Amino acid sequence: MEFDEVVLGRRSIRGYLDKPVPRELIEEIVALAMRAPSSMNSQPWYFHVITGAPLNLIRAGNTERNLAGIPHSREFRTGRAFEGVHRERQVDVAKQLFAAQGIARDDKDARTDWVLRGFRQFDAPVCVIVTYDRQLADSDDTAFDCGAVTTALVNAAWSRGLGCVINSQGIMQSPVVREYAAIPDDQVIMKAVALGWPDETFPANAVVSERKSVKDAVRFVGFD
Repeated sequence: MEFDEVVLGRRSIRGYLDKPVPRELIEEIVALAMRAPSSMNSQPWYFHVITGAPLNLIRAGNTERNLAGIPHSREFRTGRAFEGVHRERQVDVAKQLFAAQGIARDDKDARTDWVLRGFRQFDAPVCVIVTYDRQLADSDDTAFDCGAVTTALVNAAWSRGLGCVINSQGIMQSPVVREYAAIPDDQVIMKAVALGWPDETFPANAVVSERKSVKDAVRFVGFD
C-alpha cells in the first residue's frame, strides 16, 4: 500500500478470523515497526508475541480474575480517568461500537461480554505484549518511544492485510501475563496489541472513529 492508504484506511479491529498468522510475517512487521524513532536511539522496547496455548491461558486467567473482582494490576502508570472533551470522545466511540454491534444500553449481559472481549485479547489469534527495560521506568521519553513503535507496528500490520487494536485490558492482570508469556523481571509490561486477520463480517470492524480537525489541533506560528 501507499503510505496514505495505510494511514487513512487503518481501523481498530476487534473481531478476527480463526486463522493463524505466520511467524515470518510477524517478524517482517516487527522489523518495519522498529524503524520508529526513539530518544537518542535508546530503542527501549521489546515485543512478546504470543499465540496458541499460552495465549489461551492468559485469556482464561484475565477473565477469571476480573470476574472474581481481583483489582487491576497494570504495571505502567494509569493516570486519572478522562474528563471533559476527552471523556466525550471516549463515550462517543463506545456508542458507535455498541450501535454497530446492536448492543442496547440496558443489555448488561451483552455489555459485560463486550468488556470481557478486551480481557480475552479480543479473541485474536496473536497478542503482542509491548514491554520496556525497567531501568528506564522513570523516563518519560521511554513511554513516548514505545508509543511510537506501537503505532508503527499497527500501521505495518495493516499494510500487510492484518488488523490490530491497541488495548490496556489485556494487561490489567499483569501477573497472569508475566507468568504465561515468561516476561523477564527486568522488563515493565506496558501495552497489549491484538493482531490477526480482520473478520469483515464483524460489525464493529467497520467503525471509523471521528477525528479532530487540523484547525482544532494545530496552531501555525510565524507563517503570516
